[in-house]
Amino acid sequence: MEWLQNYWESVSGSELFIIFVILFLGYALGRVTVCGLSLGSAGVLLVALVFGHFGVTVPDVVGDMGLILFVTAVGLIAGPKFFRNFKINAKSYILLGVIIIAAGALTCLAGVYILGIPSDVSAGMLAGALTSTPGLGAAKEAVAAAGNASAGYSIAYIFGVVGVVLFVQVVPKLLKVDMEEERAKFTAAAGVELKTEGKKLLEMDSMGFGALAITIVLGIFLAKLKIGNFSLGTSGGPLIFGLIIGHFGKIGKISLKVKKTVLEAVRELGLVLFLLGAGVEGGAGFLQCLSENGGMKLFLVGAVITLVPMFVGYFFARKVLKLDILNTLGSICGGMTSTPALGSLIRVAGTDDVASAYAATYPFALVCVVLACQFIGMIPL
Repeated sequence: MEWLQNYWESVSGSELFIIFVILFLGYALGRVTVCGLSLGSAGVLLVALVFGHFGVTVPDVVGDMGLILFVTAVGLIAGPKFFRNFKINAKSYILLGVIIIAAGALTCLAGVYILGIPSDVSAGMLAGALTSTPGLGAAKEAVAAAGNASAGYSIAYIFGVVGVVLFVQVVPKLLKVDMEEERAKFTAAAGVELKTEGKKLLEMDSMGFGALAITIVLGIFLAKLKIGNFSLGTSGGPLIFGLIIGHFGKIGKISLKVKKTVLEAVRELGLVLFLLGAGVEGGAGFLQCLSENGGMKLFLVGAVITLVPMFVGYFFARKVLKLDILNTLGSICGGMTSTPALGSLIRVAGTDDVASAYAATYPFALVCVVLACQFIGMIPL
């Protein structure tokens, strides 16, 4: 049976085989429902975490490509209604982006001064609790021991993902929200009459993959643009160009429309590939980080750093700004810079339109989280 053993080793050693095994098991786990709640696509993250713990690796390009595909698809879907919605609620989105990050940063500072958590670890924890890769980059630049920032990020990241995913599901259930009614209100408030083109435009292909590709190319150019130490990163650049091209739908006589069904498929594929890459990478040292140097205490503090901004943001949006529930939850996903939570919210809300609130809040939150991680990282140890 040596041939069978050799055959199995060749199959199990294939990176493509491992990727699709993780996706299959992740979707199976995400389908499990407890008290009406499920992980959905975030199940892929937890399965990838386990595989990563046991030494499985996948190429970095898997997660990077997933993130770019997801945010570009979200931008193209949200683009036609984004600028109208932003014009109506611009001040609210800016305020929420700042307040959510400020609440997380203050909670993190409490960990530094009350619990004595080193500032280099805390800076990484803030980035992980808010699932911000650019924040981690800023933290690593600001601290002397970049490895400590990475460890803090790994410890806080898992709950940072799962916590927001569950939050956007739990809140509507607790409030017994009528989603059909809320969708109608949201659409009416941010409604846009989409114009049909009078003249036929040149299409690169029937599905719109050429338009998707040029959007990603332009987005990566923007992502690499740096002002000082700040850049929009892999998330922000493609998202912004997705919104712009989704809004205009053309360049000259060339159509940049992508079929809605294609964008929905690309959005889901991108999300799970991103979660797979993040989970495998995070799983490599996750349990070791938990077992060393008070890791469980750090995990709990990281969970608090995730929870406090969400509750603060929710009550401020609902009680002070008087936003509807879909705008509120979309803005919280953007304020927490949580890509997986947006995917979950789209599924819960039953409409892609919530992506416009996410996309409007996200850039302001991104700037704030980068600055906050740098500030906390520079606190004397």
